[in-house]
Amino acid sequence: MNAFGHNIAEVVIRHGHMACGLGAGAAGMNAANPRVGPLRGRFECAGGIDVDAGAIRNFERLTGVKGTVMDLFDERQYRAFHGKAPPLGWREATPADIRRVFGRLDILFASYPCKGFSGLLSARAAETAKYQALNDLTTRGMMLSLEAYADDPVAIVAFENVPRIASARGAQFLAKIDALYRAYGYVVSDVEDSIHDCGTIGGLAQSRKRFLRLFRHPSKVPNFIYQPEKKRLRGVGEVIGKLPLPGDPAAGVMHRVPALQWKTWVRLAFVPAGKDWRALNELAVVDGRLRDYGIVPERDLRENALGVLDWADTAPTLTSARSPGQGRFSVADVRIAADWNSDVLGVREWEGHTGTVAGRTGPTNGAYSVADPRPDYGAHTHRHVLGVKRWRESAATISGSPKPSTGAYSVADPRVEGHPKSVQLGVRPWSQPAPCIKGDVSVGTGPYAVSDPRGPHSPRLSNVFRIVPTENASPGRPAGSVPDPRPTHGSAAHHNKLKVVANDAAAPTITGSDRVGSGALSVADPRPGYSEGTHRNILAVTDFEVATKVVTGASHPAGGALSVADPRPVGLGKAARAQHCYNSQAHYGVVRWEESSVAVPGYAKYDRGKWSVADPRIPAPQPIEALPAPNDRLVARIIAPDNTWHRPFTTLELAALQSLFDPELVFRFDADLDLWSMVQPFDIEGNSDAMKREWIGNAVPSAAACGMAEEIGEALLLARLGETFTLSARAIWVSPLRMALAVDHAPVHAITHGQDLEWGEAS
Repeated sequence: MNAFGHNIAEVVIRHGHMACGLGAGAAGMNAANPRVGPLRGRFECAGGIDVDAGAIRNFERLTGVKGTVMDLFDERQYRAFHGKAPPLGWREATPADIRRVFGRLDILFASYPCKGFSGLLSARAAETAKYQALNDLTTRGMMLSLEAYADDPVAIVAFENVPRIASARGAQFLAKIDALYRAYGYVVSDVEDSIHDCGTIGGLAQSRKRFLRLFRHPSKVPNFIYQPEKKRLRGVGEVIGKLPLPGDPAAGVMHRVPALQWKTWVRLAFVPAGKDWRALNELAVVDGRLRDYGIVPERDLRENALGVLDWADTAPTLTSARSPGQGRFSVADVRIAADWNSDVLGVREWEGHTGTVAGRTGPTNGAYSVADPRPDYGAHTHRHVLGVKRWRESAATISGSPKPSTGAYSVADPRVEGHPKSVQLGVRPWSQPAPCIKGDVSVGTGPYAVSDPRGPHSPRLSNVFRIVPTENASPGRPAGSVPDPRPTHGSAAHHNKLKVVANDAAAPTITGSDRVGSGALSVADPRPGYSEGTHRNILAVTDFEVATKVVTGASHPAGGALSVADPRPVGLGKAARAQHCYNSQAHYGVVRWEESSVAVPGYAKYDRGKWSVADPRIPAPQPIEALPAPNDRLVARIIAPDNTWHRPFTTLELAALQSLFDPELVFRFDADLDLWSMVQPFDIEGNSDAMKREWIGNAVPSAAACGMAEEIGEALLLARLGETFTLSARAIWVSPLRMALAVDHAPVHAITHGQDLEWGEAS
């Protein structure tokens, strides 16, 4: 009885599943709860049949109903598919076996293997005996079920497969199935209405197009079957966002990123967002290699100084006087376009414009280089800067500060007579007058040299630089050079200039500007040894134990005895020498590994303190990192240019996307403990992730199966009430026009074409 006092009658609707897989579709139909007037339908699973024992074990876990392992091949099909004879004890299934498993049925759902029509299988392979036997398994399973219920037809039979079965490859196959069901009195829907999206039926986070053909027996269901309510497609994050992160122990072994082959990871990385593997055909491959891409191992790029930033990294703080040693300012530029250096250090096309010339131009301030296509250096080439003018041409305008780069000032001088520099550094002929001699003449200010033709006995050079005999010399004669006949160093010899004074004699007065030639300042030192007091002021070397002289404000080696003879290199042991020698008074010093360095000033350099450390650690040689081999299995991470991570779904995520379980009912997150826990157990039994993923991928989404079961159940309840026509705002799976055209004039019930019911997949 309901809230209004009306009695509610419960009608049990039994459904069975051929090629049931792990039972996701059966579990979804169990959750359906159709209501029509005083009737409420309760779906009850009658069982499932499959050849895979592992799938049957999971069927029983999901539905709570016993499943049956049964091979539906006949012997011929078995030999064709397996390539060998059946084992001992094997026998062909019979219609009685089907009836014994299910008992009474209202709905039969069939998801026979679909590999023979899969888009992953070539047309040639599909025509082989193996896959033809797999296709024949479908017709044999249908025949077994039709014969099992020939005396009491199942009201609704649903046949699910891949959409490609409706293509030209499967046209003949579908025609055979249609003829088979029509022969047993069923109404068959049209092919063009058989492709439906399970995602919109179940409100899934995936668009899952499937082929679904609905066979309705009019003796059991004469009324319409309306289309299920369409729901919005959800985002993937709405589902898997309610799960722990992959690898969380609370989620179990099914929630791990799969270890794929390296070549598979690479292929996944090259699939653009929103596309599939077919987008790989757009990549350019030359000699078996990608033409436009290269793959290199990821390595550290020096985190601080002299480092290289990744393209997606943020640069560090730029100081006012930055340099490569002050941070990571280099960038690994991934752009390969021709104009990637269009502004800095770039070369412009000949007909292109240069960039804006800043006030202080340099190679990094813009693209100022030009690719000059002119092959020859004609009259107009380089006519202003660094150019060479012809002899008969005029020089360019000379600017206020001329130099080679401000105009063409060089001249190709063809004259072979005379020196090109006839004004400077020139030698005049004897017959020509010398130019005017300026007040400050020097070599390079004019040709003042004259070639003298006078012979050796001519009275030349009678005034200047003439050497006269000693007896003819007099103070008033201009010729000041006299040959000195004095062979020895007597007391009067060289008594002023260039004179060497005896050790015991006093040197002459030292003038304010002393130099060689200004007086006898040298002393012959007879002291052979370096006794105490020798060279005690200038260029002296002080003993190690003796204090040096006072160091003046501007000291240098000649300003006093500042050097010290250090006896320690051989007098101390190795450890002492390492500790005390060459400490350099805190300059250029090397600190031992266990010592602390000195204070680092605000502007530290290598010669401003002991900041070098002798590191005794011998680093292990870093092996050259190599890329994995194509078939190596590993767990990787694909980072897109927008910093999003791309990865395959975990097995648990696939199960959630197929609506095998509700993440909010299975997992709970404790915000206080920051911990996930599994409050309701969920698992799929299997020996490998690959097998589990195959079962999940072939499953009918549970939510889609539930949505379809609601509509089928409503039609069955209406038939129970004797209603043959109902009004609804929803679309009818079978249009009235098709109903009129499909009337069978034989004395039986009107036959209608049932339009396809949209639900999930099993293959």
